[in-house]
Amino acid sequence: MTDIFLPEVLGTATLLLLGCGVVANAVLPRTNGNGGGFLMINFGWGIAVFAGVFVAFGSGAHLNPAVTLGLVASGADLSLAEVLVYIAGQMLGAFLGAVLAWVAYKEHFADADAQPDDKLAVFSTMPAIRKPVWNVVTEVVGTFVLVFVIISFGKTPSELGPLAVALLVVGIGASLGGPTGYAINPARDLGPRIAHAVLPIPNKGSSGWWYAWVPVTGPVIGGVLGGLVAGAVGYA
Repeated sequence: MTDIFLPEVLGTATLLLLGCGVVANAVLPRTNGNGGGFLMINFGWGIAVFAGVFVAFGSGAHLNPAVTLGLVASGADLSLAEVLVYIAGQMLGAFLGAVLAWVAYKEHFADADAQPDDKLAVFSTMPAIRKPVWNVVTEVVGTFVLVFVIISFGKTPSELGPLAVALLVVGIGASLGGPTGYAINPARDLGPRIAHAVLPIPNKGSSGWWYAWVPVTGPVIGGVLGGLVAGAVGYA
């Protein structure tokens, strides 16, 4: 199982290091990218996915429990043990990547002008409007698109490879990221949220645990639905 676990850890750590890093660059004080805006964050996450997929290519580069579960729902031949190893690797990698992003921006997190909400935003998503049921719906829709289209890539000849997935993530963020920040990945949100809770970040405030179930539940539902529909229409 190490041929699954280690690539997933390294790939997801790469994803979260670069993904959390671009948010830190955009929102923390006195960075060279401060104020870069949401589109910069979208492209940063897309490039993070591009890099993470290459690093985890040997495992199939799921990098996301919603993708793993979506593939199972589509009919992929994955055992329960393999699914658990994928998810364990993704969670550990997400935690480690977030910790590394904190190390890279440590002095900016410690800056007196850094606000608690911005510090949490580096690690995890929070809704623009606090409506948990509708926030779940947004995450379901975004993750459905992610998983359905990723599975459809396997049916359509393409030389784009990881770039196709990266551009898909940029597009989802630009189109559907406004309400919730588009977690579309339970590990991407939960692993860094745990890191935020345990790291010695000055004046960090709450880790937003009241919301933590949304970016887990929504992507799981969306991923499974995406896999089921992809399988039903013959894309799997």
